[in-house]
Amino acid sequence: MDEGYQWLESIADRMKGEIAKGAAPEPVRLTVRQLLQRFGYERRGDLINNHIRNGMEKFGLRADQDFTIAWLDARIAIELDADASGAPGPPRASDPTRRVGQLDAANRKPMSVKPDSLLMEATTKMQMNGYSRLPVMRNERDVSGMLTWKSIGARFALGLERKHARECMEPAQVIPGDTRLFDAISKVSEHGYVLVQAEDMTIAGIVTATDLAHLFRELAGPFLFIGEIEGHLRNLVHGKFTLDQLRKASGDEQPIEGSADLTFGGYKRLLEDKDNWERLQLGIDRREFIRHLDAVRAIRNEVMHFNPDGLDDDKRRTIRNAARFFDQLAHLTAA
Repeated sequence: MDEGYQWLESIADRMKGEIAKGAAPEPVRLTVRQLLQRFGYERRGDLINNHIRNGMEKFGLRADQDFTIAWLDARIAIELDADASGAPGPPRASDPTRRVGQLDAANRKPMSVKPDSLLMEATTKMQMNGYSRLPVMRNERDVSGMLTWKSIGARFALGLERKHARECMEPAQVIPGDTRLFDAISKVSEHGYVLVQAEDMTIAGIVTATDLAHLFRELAGPFLFIGEIEGHLRNLVHGKFTLDQLRKASGDEQPIEGSADLTFGGYKRLLEDKDNWERLQLGIDRREFIRHLDAVRAIRNEVMHFNPDGLDDDKRRTIRNAARFFDQLAHLTAA
């Protein structure tokens, strides 16, 4: 039994012992990052997530929120399932919906100014930090408005002198942290940002269009590269193999009516065969090609399950380099 499972078993035994003594079991509270570290991991992925989930199920435990998509530094509680603790009712299901509060930017307290702060102070902060906007707040819960270069310029364009932040602010866009990420994207698209409100009503962070662009690049970028690579593979084998050869490479994965029906694994098995490889006449090393193709196949499975942490640097580099290689190969074969 690995250390992570031993840790979960000790938690379950301790909680059941507390119940046996007539006491309410005390949950284990820790961050998602700390939970991963208990199992020797730094990032999440399908195999890792399932390993931890299976351990919790094995020992009758649950997390009070879905650790597979929560913010890495969000605090979660590990507790006994209802049926394990003898409590009434079915086990509580975790929420699989992605929320705006799970983003890193939504958990970084924003810089702000008071309503009576001098405008010069506010604009200096904006300039020195490269901000295009700055919240105007009475306290950590009370948002008066938002100061932007546009709102400042609009007041001065009217020829009106303004000295304080409150005289140049516009209404602030505030949403709860449990807002669905998809809904928050529409709000950010319209206003350029949203202030994210935590459960205790404090402003936990600010999510901007730049943050969403970074999220898209980290999570959606690999989808685009994978699509390019699969397209190049289809073009590479199109018209060069019989239907029987394609079906042999596919195995029992799915019905095959043409080369476009092959999976990534099917392409790999097809080109592992030396005779099939010779048909392509590429002038590159087959074994090295297959090695990289297999690495991309493994990463593809992770990408297609939308890992909330994105890919690590090495995997992003592998996908990017593979896409570049296939693009160059396509130009060479065309020439």
